[in-house]
Amino acid sequence: MKIGIIGGSGLDDPRLIEHYEEVEITTPYGRPSSKISCGKIGGAEVCILARHGKNHQIPPSQVNYRANIHALHSLGCTHIFSTNVVGSLKEWIRPGDLLFPDQFIDFTKHRKNTFHDKYGKVVHTGMAKPFSEELRELLIENAEELSLSNHAEATILVIEGPRFSSKAESVFFQNHADIIGMTTVPECTLAKELGIQYASIAMATDYDCWKEDEDPVTHEMVIQRMEENAEKVKKLLLCVIPKLINQNG
Repeated sequence: MKIGIIGGSGLDDPRLIEHYEEVEITTPYGRPSSKISCGKIGGAEVCILARHGKNHQIPPSQVNYRANIHALHSLGCTHIFSTNVVGSLKEWIRPGDLLFPDQFIDFTKHRKNTFHDKYGKVVHTGMAKPFSEELRELLIENAEELSLSNHAEATILVIEGPRFSSKAESVFFQNHADIIGMTTVPECTLAKELGIQYASIAMATDYDCWKEDEDPVTHEMVIQRMEENAEKVKKLLLCVIPKLINQNG
């Protein structure tokens, strides 16, 4: 077993892992967002990839999702934990809360979203349960043990970005989803196509722009709250990964 971590909230920090080396990979879909830091956490082999690049220079709409997932797969990753920052579309989901999405709605527009786009063989991948139940259950159980404010289920609506929603869009999205983000799709669908167990650790940083008594989301707000709460995500992963290894022998 080898575990991939796609960093979206400070998890692209190689200091988290022991005896790491940076691996540079080229895939049939181009280069991934960053070199991949490979090493160990709690005895488990892990590969950490910085989704937006080491200097956070790649916007969500320009991330080469296919190269990222293919690169982790080629390194032997069987499980992926993805960390994401999201906006809350519900009153009861507060900034700082962690969420473990079980469903998504895809509002992206311009992304390469499948490995099966060649003529000659049509492949339709089932997506009724897009996220790994095994990984989600572990995350939920350990978040409770660590007393981290969390929500065990959530539908995430994924927009193209990099812009935030208009207020009309935000109110519309409220009727269909619990949180809103820019990166979970097509990551989770591509992982599913390759048979990789994938789960998202989503961190709420704002209320998008639907909430009248809150300031509309800004880039600066997201970065500040992400930095304030990233330790929660690190603590959770450091707790979950050794247990995942033990659970799978």
